[in-house]
Amino acid sequence: MGPRGYWKTKLRHWMPYALDNDVYACWTQKEEWDEDEYFKALDRIALEGQKPMWVAVPDAIGNRGLTLKRWEKYADRISKYKWPMTMVVQDGMTLGDIPSEVDMIFVGGTTEWKWRNLNQWFDAGKRVHVGRVNSLHRVWLCHDLGCESVDGTGWFRHGDDHNQLLRLESYFKRERPLETMELFN
Repeated sequence: MGPRGYWKTKLRHWMPYALDNDVYACWTQKEEWDEDEYFKALDRIALEGQKPMWVAVPDAIGNRGLTLKRWEKYADRISKYKWPMTMVVQDGMTLGDIPSEVDMIFVGGTTEWKWRNLNQWFDAGKRVHVGRVNSLHRVWLCHDLGCESVDGTGWFRHGDDHNQLLRLESYFKRERPLETMELFN
């Protein structure tokens, strides 16, 4: 969840969660990202004591240079919370751009770039999360590559689309459809 969702959600002590940064949500809604809102949410979470699995350091959609500048600007401040930090990789980034203090790589970027470059991030020896995974085929692709986690709001955007949720449920039951299997290695 991101800071915006955090204010609307009551965390459950039994439910693990990760803390995104809302940069993508702001970008899609053509709004400015709010640094103050982000750090107010981190402060509140720290006071409540329910540690996230990881926290996404602010990035810039599709922008390598600004993402690296934001890492430089925010990583030290975020490290004081003592939570695992993830770098959201963006278009043009390579393994050489990953600072040693990164605990996890969050594969973001534009859709085409992300899927074309996905394999390289597993060579970094870091945990990997992939954003915007909204099809069963891509869930299984991430699974097979060794992703620790994925996210995708598309599973829930269609209201009562029972078929969409059944596809997601099939992954959790490990019912693998033939079209997601690799027939030739």
